[in-house]
Amino acid sequence: MRQGPGDEARALSAATAEGPPPSRWTLETIRATFDWLTNYTLSGVWRQLQRLDLRLRSARVQQFSPDPQYADKMLDLEMALWEARRYPETVVAVFLDQMGFARWPDPATDWASATPVADRHGSKQGLWRTMGALNALTGQVTYVDGYIVGRAKVIECYGRLVEAYPQAEQIYAIQDNWSIHKHPDVQKALLQWPQVEPVWLPTYAPWLNPIEKLWRWLRQDVLKLHRLAEDWRAVRDRVRQFLDQFAHGSQRLLQYVGLLGNGLLARMIHGP
Repeated sequence: MRQGPGDEARALSAATAEGPPPSRWTLETIRATFDWLTNYTLSGVWRQLQRLDLRLRSARVQQFSPDPQYADKMLDLEMALWEARRYPETVVAVFLDQMGFARWPDPATDWASATPVADRHGSKQGLWRTMGALNALTGQVTYVDGYIVGRAKVIECYGRLVEAYPQAEQIYAIQDNWSIHKHPDVQKALLQWPQVEPVWLPTYAPWLNPIEKLWRWLRQDVLKLHRLAEDWRAVRDRVRQFLDQFAHGSQRLLQYVGLLGNGLLARMIHGP
């Protein structure tokens, strides 16, 4: 079954004889493919699959970074996290990222007596952007926001980090390879803060940046089905309120984003 449906499934499910086989199994195509199930009802097929521990399961994404320096960057990441854990008084490791959001509410499921409505009536669309930094050990969140997050905001975010951690002799800013991060203006600004050292993640490896999950939480709790489409300032204030609750750190946030527990990044920090 790992090879996927074949000709028998195609003959059953394709719209025409020339159609391709389906990419996923159904009870019908399983019955058509395996001779010993031919005379079973669909409920009988289901029961047989249960006995064999074959169940309808949600897929997980198998991702790979194409970065030829993947191993070296992983080592840099691990060392930055280890140092922050080993020397918490003088070394800080934060994950940086940006997100954008719109004025209009996103649709989502909700408990209701009728179909929930993401009400966009009477308002024009708007866009806003946030750049945040998540402390890998404490869950403290530092951020800047604005209509545009470009060179100026990236530089401002670095300055906020220096203000947030005045005792730090080393601040590892773990981030992706967005071109703005490496812009000459940004690199020049970093010269005034020698304690800030960028740590570059492998390309196309969002699973190594847990602040992405903070953005997911923000979208789920604040931006989906909000009732503030006619008050753009209130939408932005609600986003800031959400981020401000982590201004002094949060164990719950660390758990949510995978920096506690048995995940890859948690093991880098705390050991196996």
